Amino acid sequence: MDFKPLITLLAVVNPLAIVPFFIHYTDGFNPQQRRDTVVTAATTAFLVIAISALLGLQVLEFFNISLASFQVGGGMLLLVSALNMLNAQPAEAKPAAQDLQQGAEKAARGASIAVVPLTIPLLTGPATISTVVIYAERAKTFWQMAALVGYGVVIGLATALAFALADPIARVLGKTGISVMTRLMGLILAALAVEVMAVGLIKLFPGLGR
Repeated sequence: MDFKPLITLLAVVNPLAIVPFFIHYTDGFNPQQRRDTVVTAATTAFLVIAISALLGLQVLEFFNISLASFQVGGGMLLLVSALNMLNAQPAEAKPAAQDLQQGAEKAARGASIAVVPLTIPLLTGPATISTVVIYAERAKTFWQMAALVGYGVVIGLATALAFALADPIARVLGKTGISVMTRLMGLILAALAVEVMAVGLIKLFPGLGR
């Protein structure tokens, strides 16, 4: 079984890097509200990955986009995400200050912030979707596709675990520990991004593979 998609997804999603945001948004929540937020965020992360795996290629086909072009573009997006992580930022684009403020206001009102902005775009955004679609093309059998969807379950569980243990993780690792882990994940993701782009470029320009 190929675990490279799982490693890439763990590096992109990186729930540990989102723990500080989770703590910020759920400050003042009662235990039940926190549990509901954890479950909703984990479920949404899984759904984004599963839907991208099952329907992503059909969307590309509908818009007449070649997979090679998508691999180059997706690889560039992953590389940008890796650079964000090397700067100890979440892989996905950080929301604007206004979005952060709106999220805080939602939390203050007791509204669910699990889907936006916590899961989308902080956990699973364009980089995550691109990663899943690229690996979905490589899934040639039912079981390979099932494994890819199953990795979505693993990501959902990892998200639930990280958020459920957010306070202990923040105490043990601290800001410095989370930053170090994010940078290490970013280094791994940068190497994977270059590999994805190389495959796409060779498909577009076969002469490069000689």
